[in-house]
Amino acid sequence: MEDETSERRIGAGIRRRRRALDLTLAEVAARSGLSSPFLSQIENDRARPSMRSLQRVADALDTTAVQLLAAGETPRRVDIVRADADPGLDAGLDSGFGAGAGSGPDPTARVRPLVRGQHQMHALEFTGDHDAERAFRHRNDELMYVADGSAEVEADGRTHRLGRGDTLYLTGGVEHRWRALEAGTRVLLVAVADHVEAVVDPRG
Repeated sequence: MEDETSERRIGAGIRRRRRALDLTLAEVAARSGLSSPFLSQIENDRARPSMRSLQRVADALDTTAVQLLAAGETPRRVDIVRADADPGLDAGLDSGFGAGAGSGPDPTARVRPLVRGQHQMHALEFTGDHDAERAFRHRNDELMYVADGSAEVEADGRTHRLGRGDTLYLTGGVEHRWRALEAGTRVLLVAVADHVEAVVDPRG
């Protein structure tokens, strides 16, 4: 029986990607701004990066954080990710609530992958604070669902406020950024994976 409760291993996927690009730890450290010892600990699963640090590693390796997370897992035809199996990654953010941005780390800010291994779609659960500093543009379509709290999304030149139960659909290629508006916000992001070649319906 497949293990439904094991914590995901990120290091193997990072190491494979780095070696495929023929890069040393020192070169990745220079590109990412992270130290070589810390990167070595991540690759050997002795340290767990925050989502922000993982994004910096992904940028240095010309890939995405989602792809690095998927690369460290074996895909399964049927898979259950238990709610208490893996706490996910620290978002690595200062709290933007109450006293304003920079008021201190938000201990509730987490990012939890909901799909293990490389599949045709991926899903992430964001809990707690999330900033809007980084803009994203994905190759394929994406759906955002606000399970709790509220969020503000900038997409295609417009700003949208989403409350609990609201859904936002983004066509591939649309640049967007978002932030949580209140403590306890929980957002699910589900998207077609970037490696999938979407077929355009000729009927429009």
